[in-house]
Amino acid sequence: MEKKYGLIGATVSHSFSKSYFDEKFFREGLRDYHYDLYSLPIIDDLKKLLEETPELEGLNVTIPYKEQVVKFLNEIDPEAKKIGAVNVIKIKDGKLKGFNTDSDAFHETLEKWFPRTKESKALILGTGGSAKAVQQALKKLSIPYQMVSRDKAKADYTYEDLDQDGKIIAGVPLIINTTPLGMSPDTNNFPPINYEQLTPEHYVYDLIYNPARTIFLQKAEMRGSHIKNGLEMLHVQAEKAWAIWNN
Repeated sequence: MEKKYGLIGATVSHSFSKSYFDEKFFREGLRDYHYDLYSLPIIDDLKKLLEETPELEGLNVTIPYKEQVVKFLNEIDPEAKKIGAVNVIKIKDGKLKGFNTDSDAFHETLEKWFPRTKESKALILGTGGSAKAVQQALKKLSIPYQMVSRDKAKADYTYEDLDQDGKIIAGVPLIINTTPLGMSPDTNNFPPINYEQLTPEHYVYDLIYNPARTIFLQKAEMRGSHIKNGLEMLHVQAEKAWAIWNN
């Protein structure tokens, strides 16, 4: 019996999720399992997708719909509700239940990579659904954080604030990009921070994994900072999604 899974987002052609699950299905001999990419110009197109693809049993959700998709759910996992964003949907008997595997995946990968101390602090670039997952993980790791946005009303700092006060970046060892700036196909873009303020003591994590080294990471690496992209996080969250779909 055919089983379908997929990824929804405004732009999904950049995603490695299909190749990841295609390889997984082949490796595990799941010949009737399929994973597809579904580009939805607006989130309301999800209803039509579900009607036209009744064999769907699970979906991943990417930018910019991790928050907007909540209104379509019949049920939401308590942790995802606390975060306020969903990146995994389980579909059973026509009912949709939302989960968040981003937060645990970020938590797991950051814990292995970033050497925490009592003085550890973080700056989160962006305020969307991915940022919310990162916030929850940092809370669990007891790492204080502050938000950065173009919109002062949404964050602790604007990018202009960082530029004008070099002490902000200097005093924060962990910087996390949760924005889509620099993601394929728009690879020439990058968050507008002053990269000259970065040092070899900084740890710079970009949730983007395609390309593997965004300009954001390249600029940080040129300053001697430790860098990490989102590929490991993608793999971890994908396995957690698979466990949810098959539970």
